[in-house]
Amino acid sequence: MQNQQDPKALIKKVLAPIAEDMAAVDAVIRSELASDVPRMKEISEYITSAGGKRMRPALLMLICRALGYEGTLHQYLGATIELLHTATLMHDDVVDESDMRRGRPTANSRWGNGAAVLVGDFLYTRSFQMMVKAGNLRVMEALSDAANRLSEGEVVQMVNAHDPSVDETRYFRVIERKTACLFEAGARMAAAIADCGPEKEEAVAEYALALGNAFQIADDVLDYRGNAVDTGKNLGADLREGKVTLPIIYARESCTPEERAMIDEAIRLGDGDFPTIAAIVLKSDALEKCRLRAEKELDRGRAALENLAPSIFRDSLLELLAFTVQRDR
Repeated sequence: MQNQQDPKALIKKVLAPIAEDMAAVDAVIRSELASDVPRMKEISEYITSAGGKRMRPALLMLICRALGYEGTLHQYLGATIELLHTATLMHDDVVDESDMRRGRPTANSRWGNGAAVLVGDFLYTRSFQMMVKAGNLRVMEALSDAANRLSEGEVVQMVNAHDPSVDETRYFRVIERKTACLFEAGARMAAAIADCGPEKEEAVAEYALALGNAFQIADDVLDYRGNAVDTGKNLGADLREGKVTLPIIYARESCTPEERAMIDEAIRLGDGDFPTIAAIVLKSDALEKCRLRAEKELDRGRAALENLAPSIFRDSLLELLAFTVQRDR
């Protein structure tokens, strides 16, 4: 997290070498949303046009190019993984009863839970149709394994909800399933079509897992340091849902017994004096400890990339690590 640059300028620099690939991914997404059910198409287009970061397709594009891949199948696979990711977000919003994502009303708040779940199912199954069309067994294995682990992560998170005793180990058990595993899937899909060999595949998978963990830590920090207009979600939403994230875990370790009791009650009830709790987190060393923990993941990612030949694409993968923790949304 040193030598910080403007996040918007940094991500523009990161994506510059794959600008044409990313445009192709968006075109594939638009074409794959075709449906003769008007409401299905309406909601799908609403969700996919929300202006997300497209981190997973970008990761897949960059790793493919860094491994020397020169075809176009990766563009189709980038759209495939993005539709699967979007489906998980729609289902998460229903489970969490969220009403805002990326600065806009969620599908469930606008059309109801039933429609949101069913359109999420449509995106899930469409991504699997696309995966089959790609015709690569290793690609299918990577993405189907990730889909299964994502479901596990959601259940583990539900089990952890409203439990103040959740520690760092249990926290990473959730984020490695809910976030990092889909990053890893993108890396393994890239390795499969680039046919790079097991050593390089494990290197890019290690990089992707580290990137995913750092990404989620940064996201959880934004719940306390971010601006709702920038992040596109209500600050404090995680605590109100009883989710114990890393800033809260670290704050509980260093605050007074009275402050810890206030935090624990808010976790158990999903209610409390959030501004005061946020102030407790901010005055503690929690966010600095989160920064240091994310830095360990960044170092792990940098070390993994040493196994790839130098290129502008490897440079972008290195820059992507920096963007992950410098972003404001």
